[in-house]
Amino acid sequence: MSSTSDRAGLRGQLSLAGILIGCIGCVIITASSVYTALKMGSLPWPTIFTSITALVLLRAVGRTSLNEANITQVIMSAGSMVAGGLAFTIPGAWMLGLVDEVGWVEMLAVALAGTLLGLVCTALIQRHFVEESDLEYPIGVAAAETLLASRAGGSTGKKLFGSMAIAGAWCVVRDVLGLMPSLVAQLPVPGVAFGIQMSPMRWAVGFLAGRRSIIYWAVGAVVGWFGIVTGGSMLGVWDVPTAQGIVSSLGMGLMMGSGAGVVVRDIALPLVRGARASGSGRSARGDGFISRLISRYDAGVLALMAASAALVACFVLGLSPLVAMVVVLLSFVCAIMSAQSVGQSGIDPMEIFGLIVLLFVAAFSEATEVQLFFVAGVIAVACGLAGDVMSDFKTGQIIGTSPRSMWFGQAIGAVLGTFVAVAVMVALVTAYGPEAFGTDALFVSAQANVVATMVSGIPSVPAFVIGLAAGAVLYVAGIPSMMIGLGVYLPFYMSISTVLGAVVRWVYDRVCAARGADDEAAEETGVVVASGILGGESIVGVIVALATVATGLMG
Repeated sequence: MSSTSDRAGLRGQLSLAGILIGCIGCVIITASSVYTALKMGSLPWPTIFTSITALVLLRAVGRTSLNEANITQVIMSAGSMVAGGLAFTIPGAWMLGLVDEVGWVEMLAVALAGTLLGLVCTALIQRHFVEESDLEYPIGVAAAETLLASRAGGSTGKKLFGSMAIAGAWCVVRDVLGLMPSLVAQLPVPGVAFGIQMSPMRWAVGFLAGRRSIIYWAVGAVVGWFGIVTGGSMLGVWDVPTAQGIVSSLGMGLMMGSGAGVVVRDIALPLVRGARASGSGRSARGDGFISRLISRYDAGVLALMAASAALVACFVLGLSPLVAMVVVLLSFVCAIMSAQSVGQSGIDPMEIFGLIVLLFVAAFSEATEVQLFFVAGVIAVACGLAGDVMSDFKTGQIIGTSPRSMWFGQAIGAVLGTFVAVAVMVALVTAYGPEAFGTDALFVSAQANVVATMVSGIPSVPAFVIGLAAGAVLYVAGIPSMMIGLGVYLPFYMSISTVLGAVVRWVYDRVCAARGADDEAAEETGVVVASGILGGESIVGVIVALATVATGLMG
């Protein structure tokens, strides 16, 4: 990454126009990602959305390079992973009443430490996991195909921004004017929050998610809420509150088990196979993570960044030197796990990796509850960046973008996104209060609730253990236990609303096929419109929250 060609690529692909557009987009995408992650309990990959947006905006100023567009989208999207890392962990502390101990200073320290470690990790593992591995990186490949396919078209931008405007107007009618309910088709099912969200963003998540993932999500929701809660309570096996505790514990176990499955199937087994191949005399692929990757100067800069992250953890977050060292070392291990998971499935369970390190730190140290949240947040941010940028590196490999340019783009977007994400988090908790975060609250914060539960105590330990074991076994067997766990854990109205989006996708595909439409063009149109809908509602949601804060301050 330090060759003459890399330096030439840095000059030619990382342009001033791209940086400016990327930074503006980063502010918008990061802010909307915080809102999406908290409101929806998930964070769809923004890569395709940002790829199209970058290409359209660069064309508007006379720039047509796909590599320049790719780096611009890297800047745009990097902050969203910082947003996810914070949103999936820190609100759990508010749920436990630790509001006074988690202010903007602590959140900024968590985000900065995680960002620094994520940047270090991606620089170290890029060559091995992108250039020397057989990992597919479906999101990165899709982004590359989108850039290549969008090169010749002019209608893509109209579809993208038109759908954004429609979704934004829908959000205003519902949340500002109050002319539309947020939940319809509600049914009085004991213990089950049955209904359909009037949220185009939720439907867009279902539209964009893979059909297989949605099916398993739906299975988890039906089994958890109608099987365990409704069925079990009707048969007199347990009462509704007990059943709800079992469901939440089982869902958490399945999600954590999925993370354990990543370690077994995607990390341990490949390493064992590689060791056997090396021991038997067969040539092993690659030559280690770091060799031929960075210069001595680069190594010094990366070491300084890692040390800075450790110092932030010690002096701002109050972690002991030993815990800070453990966090730094395990961030590298978890980044490898993240790269493997994203490369194979397109899923980055960043908060699960944060939980793994949290539990490890809690087992050997005397860290306080709030410090455990900080540990989980740092790891989640680092893993979010690692997973996101490995996909971006794959896109760059396909279209010929300089890895060094992409890393600098990542650094710009991640650092800017750090400040934006913290500002939005502060704005939301100020506008709505800490009680607005929780499973049945305005911001579901599902992953953060899992972290809070692990810190404060599990409602049903047997159900959690069963879920943990089942999640690991299912993942190793090739079944997306993360999706099953989300279905079991999240309120039923969220799951059924997401499934509705998948049904819309199924109908859309059938109609396009009946009309004889080009499959590739129809796929691109659907993705573009759904991405615009998701972006439009989330962006307006952030604006509404910021306006609420401003009104309160002025009042």
